[in-house]
Amino acid sequence: MPRTERHGSSPDGRVRVVDVEIPNDVRYIEKVVELVRRECQVMAYGHRQLMLNVPVALTEALSNAILRGNGDDPAKHVHVHAEVGAERLVLEVGDEGTGFDLDASLIDPTTPENLGREDGRGLFLMRKLMDRVERLEAAHGSVVRMTLHRE
Repeated sequence: MPRTERHGSSPDGRVRVVDVEIPNDVRYIEKVVELVRRECQVMAYGHRQLMLNVPVALTEALSNAILRGNGDDPAKHVHVHAEVGAERLVLEVGDEGTGFDLDASLIDPTTPENLGREDGRGLFLMRKLMDRVERLEAAHGSVVRMTLHRE
């Protein structure tokens, strides 16, 4: 299970929060995705958002953090913070890596020259499924923040 876990709602009950730190291990991805998806379900997010947008984008962000940001190093951790509000979901996935240039890393995997590439699909999917994707500097690594407006 995650090293630290907190979820609940804000004092006014309008925002549900998930805050977890997990070991740098892909086996935790499904558990974290389900925690966030469940909170979105409580807040009555749409079927497509529950079944596609949130799980796919969060899975991609987590796998990028674990495998690329943290270099698959078992000594590192990934931090996930989700705020599920009545109007929008804000997801932050933080790793302990050196960071990357979001725009320079973005390729279109649907173009003929990129069809055979194995990289670049995660960021492409995150951008297609979320309303906003940005990278932030953090004290000990970097954070990808994704925002999704409720249907």
